Amino acid sequence: MPVRQGGTKPGALRIATAWLGRAGAAVSHVAGQANAVIKPVLKRIGRPLQIVARYMPKGLYPRALVIVITPVVLLQSVIAYVFMERHWQLVTQRLSAAVSADIAMLIDVYESYPQDPDITTLSRIAAERLGMDVDIIPDSDLPAPGPRPFFSLLDNALSTELSQQVARPFWLDTVGRSSLIEIRIKLGKNVMRILTRRNSAYASNSHIFLLWMIGTSLILLTIAVLFLRNQIRPILKLADAAEAFGKGRDAEFRPRGAREVRRAGNAFIEMKRRVERSIGERTTMLNGVSHDLRTILTRFRLSLALMERTSEIEALEKDVDEMSRMLEDYLAFARGDAGEVPVETDIRGQLEELKADAERQGHQTALEVVGDPLVVVRPDAFRRLLTNLVSNAARYGDRIAIRATHDARYLIVTVDDDGPGIPPDQREEVFRPFFRLDEARNVDGGGTGLGLAIARDIARAHGGDIMLSEAPLGGLRATVRLPV
Repeated sequence: MPVRQGGTKPGALRIATAWLGRAGAAVSHVAGQANAVIKPVLKRIGRPLQIVARYMPKGLYPRALVIVITPVVLLQSVIAYVFMERHWQLVTQRLSAAVSADIAMLIDVYESYPQDPDITTLSRIAAERLGMDVDIIPDSDLPAPGPRPFFSLLDNALSTELSQQVARPFWLDTVGRSSLIEIRIKLGKNVMRILTRRNSAYASNSHIFLLWMIGTSLILLTIAVLFLRNQIRPILKLADAAEAFGKGRDAEFRPRGAREVRRAGNAFIEMKRRVERSIGERTTMLNGVSHDLRTILTRFRLSLALMERTSEIEALEKDVDEMSRMLEDYLAFARGDAGEVPVETDIRGQLEELKADAERQGHQTALEVVGDPLVVVRPDAFRRLLTNLVSNAARYGDRIAIRATHDARYLIVTVDDDGPGIPPDQREEVFRPFFRLDEARNVDGGGTGLGLAIARDIARAHGGDIMLSEAPLGGLRATVRLPV
């Protein structure tokens, strides 16, 4: 008889697989339904949040004020609501209950002692002991109900107590006289009219609480504003110092404020010292290298000057001049004129000199300066920047247009030409050192490929940049944008 081996039955396996497939389909269906429900909800919630975020303050100082003011306002609002709603309601309810009990007692006395028909004694007792003015209006009815006041805490409490303790038709007026309450109660054919002070049934000193609450809130907010201003001022000074350092200017800065702000300030000062030390070491090294190389080139010139003038000697002299010019370009690019101090410079004078140079070379040049021509820049470095841009425009174009605009935030200088231009996909590549164009236009034709690299390096040392685009003249437009 064959032995039956253990294992899962094929039928059971198929059933389990089918159940798993159905369970997976059900889970996928539920997930899809949940996703379809949640997405619209999140979308609806996200829109109000985006609107709120759009109108929220962007600066640190107003955001900090919002963070401080919002809890204070919420706390005061909650306290005011709880105190006014609970405390004043409870006090008003108890006072109204006491007034209602006094009125019920007066009604009982009026009905229990007929020997006082003109209620002289009752009026005297009510006036002396209860502070109420009581009289009887014979053969009268209650007036028509008047409009209920907007703030009806007293009306509700007093009406409830009169209904419970007096249990007779009554008419109530808490609006007609500001300091008095008039109550009329129907007693058979007659009407008892009662005048009592408003503060006997209502806690009328709520304005004192509101004044105290508003006064203390204003004091707390004033202290918070002054404190936050003193805490944020060092952050603003740190930002100004970092911005000035990014523009190549020297700014006096001393860490102040909280411990974290002082730590950030000290880190900035240390970083500034490291950068300045690195720049100083690089400048010193380059000055030594340039001195040695210039000495060798001077020896070459002297040796060539003492030789007999031949075509070979003239070619060697041109090579020496080319090496000298290349050396100056290399050193200018590596040094970046970082040791120069920014001063107030008249850019109109520099641009007019460049315009005159271009016109002497036979180029039609237009110049326009809009705004104040005085700008704080490194004059020699900025002159080199403009010279490189105008020289490139003069090398490849016949017409040149220079425009400088100085507003409250930026100095923008554009140099246009009518040359062949630069393809859009290579306008960023030309800023790479030693990069040369093979077609259309070589920005540094006959040069070292450092013209635009030096110009951008100088612009970024001032905290700005240079962008290339198509000029209205048909050639290339170089735009220099510097923050002021």
